[in-house]
Amino acid sequence: MIKIYHNPRCSKSREGVQILENSKVDFEIVKYLDDNLSEKELTQIIHLLKISPLDLVRKNEKIWKENFKGNNYTELELIEILTKNPKLIERPIVVNNKKALVGRPPSVILSIL
Repeated sequence: MIKIYHNPRCSKSREGVQILENSKVDFEIVKYLDDNLSEKELTQIIHLLKISPLDLVRKNEKIWKENFKGNNYTELELIEILTKNPKLIERPIVVNNKKALVGRPPSVILSIL
């Protein structure tokens, strides 16, 4: 089952959902701002993305700039920061079996279907 980690307030995330709907595939929407990801789940997603936790951080967010920017964190610390501050997670994230990608631009989502 395809999952899209979605923020309805984000235009790129909404575009990602639209791409999945237009593709006529079965998928699940995970509104990660409402139902926070666990550290284990986020770790699994990062592993599938084949990136570091820092690469998943939205570095232009006010929360990041005011509270975390300029500090060095371990990967575990970054995962904890992201789970406690899900607004910092880049979006949308699409997971299909053992593959995942960040849908930026949203058109890349087609490559994972």
